[in-house]
Amino acid sequence: MADHGSNDVLFEITSAHLNKGLRGVPVGTCRTSKVDTMEGVSYVGYPIAELADLEEEAVVYLLLHRELPTDEQLVEFNKNLISRRGVPQQVLDVLQTLPKEGHPMEWFTTGLILLGMTSKTGDLLEDAYNAMARLPELVAAIFRIRSGWGAPIKSNPELGLIEDFVAMLDVPGGHNAKLTRLLRTFYILHMDHGGGNLSTFTGKTVASAGTDMYSSLNAAMSGLYGPLHGRANQDCLNFVRTVGSTDPAKVESFVRATLDGGGKIFGFGHAVLRAEDPRATIQYKVGEEICPDDELFRTAAVMREVAVKVLKEMPKVSNPYPNVDAVSGSLLNASGLTDSDFYTVLFGLSRCTGIAAQIVDERLRFRGGKGTPIMRPKYIAEDQPKRSLK
Repeated sequence: MADHGSNDVLFEITSAHLNKGLRGVPVGTCRTSKVDTMEGVSYVGYPIAELADLEEEAVVYLLLHRELPTDEQLVEFNKNLISRRGVPQQVLDVLQTLPKEGHPMEWFTTGLILLGMTSKTGDLLEDAYNAMARLPELVAAIFRIRSGWGAPIKSNPELGLIEDFVAMLDVPGGHNAKLTRLLRTFYILHMDHGGGNLSTFTGKTVASAGTDMYSSLNAAMSGLYGPLHGRANQDCLNFVRTVGSTDPAKVESFVRATLDGGGKIFGFGHAVLRAEDPRATIQYKVGEEICPDDELFRTAAVMREVAVKVLKEMPKVSNPYPNVDAVSGSLLNASGLTDSDFYTVLFGLSRCTGIAAQIVDERLRFRGGKGTPIMRPKYIAEDQPKRSLK
């Protein structure tokens, strides 16, 4: 980690930066991932495109240890994770009592608290390992119970993390081979995205108070639940459904009419990127492999060409290109997961890995092992005239 002296001037804050959600204001350093405006996300220096087809456990290892494992290290790491699998029955019993009206993300945040109540150790690294090993079973149980698919299915230690997750889902009428192929990629692509996105920043902020891993992840996932953050893939699928055509001319007419009416083209643009998100590029390629003839995927593929063309005509649009959410919902739908309310939970299942890795790094390794201090940003008093009751 770079050692910035106390006199280094990294950023000059003016009143124009206040009340803007800290956009662009540096508050720390991140060692697990980076988001480049043109190249997109990389994990510990590796471009995401080079990691997308690796074993998912190898990428988890990378975020935790800042290097890819050797074959021997990966075998031992997998054994370690397998030994930690198994959600306490008490957690599964409580899930059975939750109201079906609750959003799946509310179930997920509840599940994280239940895991903490029943199995936290108080050791951040141990709890990070345990969470990564157990969250697939927790999420699969939430799918099955809330969707009425039947009782939760126990983890199979002979399977890898995502292959086991798909087996525990056992989606009725699903396509397990397609779903496994998609979710292994989806899991890797969504693990980490720099230190300043809302969910990651929230999780690290809560952890800075000495809060345990599960409660910190719960706070992070509460942020991810927001419609302006993690629910974008759900919104994108619903938007693609409204397009209603794979004909380029009709799609272009739809896009222009939407923009003329003040509407938004979901799945395009990014706060940081100024090129097509490599994670989107990877997913389009996966779609051509697993569901090339699916109507919604074909619509999303046409949107990739048409929407970019139209958005480029608008001077105020800084990034007209697809982002990670542009096609992910269409692929999940084509692979048997048709209830888009669950898509953010899948996002969260993956992102918890990166957040946990960043919490471990900040709390146990930064500042020579002392960890970063508790978050305490300054707020400037405003519109508070001096008053008195005398």
